[in-house]
Order: sequence, then structure tokens, then C-alpha cells
Amino acid sequence: MSTKRKKFSLLLTSLMALTLLVTACGGNNATNSTNNVSGSKPAESEKPVELIWYTIGAPQKDLDLVMAEFNKYTKEKINATINMKMIDYGDYSQKMQVNAASGEPMDILFTSSWAFDYVQNARKGAFIELDDLLQTHGKDIVATLDPAFLEGSKIDGHNYGVPANKELPALEVYRFNKELLDKYNLDISNVKSFEDLEPLLKTIKENEPDVTPYAMVKDFVPSMPFDYVIEKLPMAVYMDTADYKVVNILETPELKETLKTVRKYYQAGYISPEVATTTSADDLLKSGKWLVDRAASQPFADNQWSVSQGYPIISTPATESIIYNWSVMGSMQAISANTKYPEKAMEFLNLLNTDPKLRNMIDSGIEGVHFEKVGDNVMKNLEKAKNYDMPTFSLGNVLITYLNEGDPENKWDEFKKFNEAGVNAPLLGFNFDTSKVTTELASVQNVKEEYWAALMTGTVDSEEYLLKANEKFKAAGLDKIIEEAQRQVDEWRTLEK
Repeated sequence: MSTKRKKFSLLLTSLMALTLLVTACGGNNATNSTNNVSGSKPAESEKPVELIWYTIGAPQKDLDLVMAEFNKYTKEKINATINMKMIDYGDYSQKMQVNAASGEPMDILFTSSWAFDYVQNARKGAFIELDDLLQTHGKDIVATLDPAFLEGSKIDGHNYGVPANKELPALEVYRFNKELLDKYNLDISNVKSFEDLEPLLKTIKENEPDVTPYAMVKDFVPSMPFDYVIEKLPMAVYMDTADYKVVNILETPELKETLKTVRKYYQAGYISPEVATTTSADDLLKSGKWLVDRAASQPFADNQWSVSQGYPIISTPATESIIYNWSVMGSMQAISANTKYPEKAMEFLNLLNTDPKLRNMIDSGIEGVHFEKVGDNVMKNLEKAKNYDMPTFSLGNVLITYLNEGDPENKWDEFKKFNEAGVNAPLLGFNFDTSKVTTELASVQNVKEEYWAALMTGTVDSEEYLLKANEKFKAAGLDKIIEEAQRQVDEWRTLEK
């Protein structure tokens, strides 16, 4: 395992991910902004600016009502108003690609590892480089974020987005239906690995015929000691690598042994026979007819899951707490290459991520209308909150949002400790440029669609099917992709030294 990352004296905040997408060309000449910082008022001679902000999520009924109040505040603070345009989750990536290609006027954009792809669009020139702007107009952001956020989200050595201050590492846990654990007096204290689950799964299978012991879905990938070059494709370096050799995981003993276990569980009936086509375990979780699954965790996640499902859920770690590129890039804001106001856009982002009043207004609405304060840092929703239900993770610094009634007082302190305990993945900060292997990558993706789900969920004989899958992946060009990835990793390491 890579060494524990350094502790930093900078204030560490733990918000859900929001990153600035910034464009690489244009927009740097025309600006009405000054070097105004978040606490000071703009110069009287400065012309007001309207910034267009595209973000992800279902448009809300009271959005215009909230933005009217929001803009009174931003106008006073930085002489700018915000025109927020929301696009629903399923349409966001496609519509934003069209906007970027057509030159649609826009200033600030939500981007991430999973929606309107941050790395891909930064390399296409959709965002401006933010290195200098962060130092001149975003100093408070830099002081607030754990340095791993900005380091891990660099593209070819430069920042093109501002990550949301949130949980930083990824921690996978085995999550359990506590009612079934209690009913059969099952002990999870010794569950450290996938193989350790077997006696618990066996007990439930033998005594609860209507229960699915392991609530698995088709995109399941067993926890193994790899840092993937591209998530869920079979090329990676070992977590404890010394030489940074990119390996084909289909040829590793770790995968072979793990797939034998998955196959054994499938044949024993611990996994649904339809697992290879099951996209969600939500129905199982709602019904309570499951014993265990695997999930990404964060501080107090057990409490949140228990409230959400209506029955007690507890968990135990399945992996170490690891900081990956994709966990750093889970929520970001970028500045568009089409912007006329790059400095003012960064000035707004700086205010958004450091001013609790503004941050909570965009998140929860208008105080006295959508929520009310019941403590210095605690709120409760009012009836009209149903007209303004925004995705907290996509709107900036999560660690300055108000607590909800029932949240532990030390919630954000625990997030900070959680972040400090994270360990850097070996490829943190490396982003594979696929431009030289696009044909091979498309072919490999097609093979994955054919073989991956059945193989990883134990639906087929692992020994026989693994050989066939590996042959297909190689014929599609996997070796060439690995060779190019290795070249880039070696080059990246040279630059990092």
C-alpha cells in the first residue's frame, strides 16, 4: 500500500464534490472583474456582470424565487448576478457537450468523473486553465481545500476545475441488514474479506428462503488490490507497487482466486440468478430481504442508510480508505472557455465556497420560507422545502452547509478526520490520454459489454470463461492500450520526481 499521505496544516473542509470546469482558450481578454476578495465590496465604478451557471439536477419549482434573493447578496458582495440553468441528470452530459461545441454562452459549469467528463473535456479545451486564477481570485478556496483535491484533479500538470470540499477518500464497506444479523446472532467482527462472508451467507440461505444473501448487481467488481488506469477495465497497477508496472488483471492470481469465490457463491444460491442483468438492488433494500452488499461509505453513513431504509443497517470496512482520481473528481466546477468574465467567475466560486450564508441559500433556499435555523449551525426544513430540493454535492463546499436536526454536532469534524486518514492511490494525479488508442479502446469496451458482467458476478465458470475473455480482450487491442498506458505512466513519474 502506498505510504500514508502527509498531514497538512491548511484548514481541511469536507464538502461534497463541486469542481470548477475551466476552458483552455478564449475569454481571458474581456473582463469587468477586479481583484476583489469575498469579504469586500466591489468598486463603485465596476460594471455589474451576469454569470451563467450550468449545473446538474432536476429543475426546482422555487428556483427563480431563491435566485432573486441569492442575486441580491452576490450583487452586494461582488457586483455580479447568477443566471442558473439546471439540466436533469440523464440529459446533462449530452446537452453540455452540445453547448460546449456550439459556443453557447456560459461561464461556470458542473463537471465530474461521471457527468460531462472532466478529464476529456479539459483536454478538448472546453475549460480554461485555473492555476493563476486560483492564486489571484481563489485564494480562499486553496486555503480551504485539502491539497489532495487540487493535486489529484490536475490534468497534465494543470487545474481546470475546482473540486467540491467533501469526503476525499473512497472507503468501501460491507453493509449488513442488522435485523437478520441479530435474528441469527451473526458476528461481523471477523469479516475482513469477501471470503469471510461465506458462513453468514450460508446461514441465511439455509434459514431464509425468501432472502437474497448477497445483494449484488451487474456492475459488481470484487475488491482487489488494484488502482485502475480506467475504472472497470482490466488494466491497473498494484496498490503496493514499487515499479508502477501496468498489468492485465485478467492474468493475475488475485483475480483468478476471487472469481472462484464469486462463482462458488453464485452456485450456492447466495447471489440472485439474474445478477448479470440486475442494474439496481433498490427493491431488495426497500423490502429488507437481503443480508449484505458492498457500498461506498463516509462518516455516519450507517445512520443515513438506516434512516433512508427504515430499519437498522451496520457496516464493516471492505477496503482501506484510498484517495483515487475519481473520488477527487466526483463533483467539480469549471470555468467555460466561452466566458467573457474568467476573473469574476472565479471570484464568485471563491465566495460560494467560503461564505456560509450564500452556500446555504443555494443549497436549502430562503431562510423563513424553505427552512428555519434551530441553532447556530442547525436547520430544519419547512413545508415549502419540497419546492426546492437541490443536490447538495453539486453546489460547492459541503462542509459549510448547516447540519440537519439529528445530525451529530461533530459531523464535519469527523469528515476532516476521515479525509486525513486517506491514503493516496499510486496513480493519484495521473490521467490517461487515450487519443492514440481510441480504436482499440472502443473495441475493448465492446468486449467488456459481452464478458464483464457474467464473469465478475460468477454467472459463468470462471476458469473457462476467463481464458475466453482474455483472448477476446487481447484480440481487441488490450496489450496495445497497456503499452501506451505504461509509456504515459513512466513519463508521468519522471515529471513527478
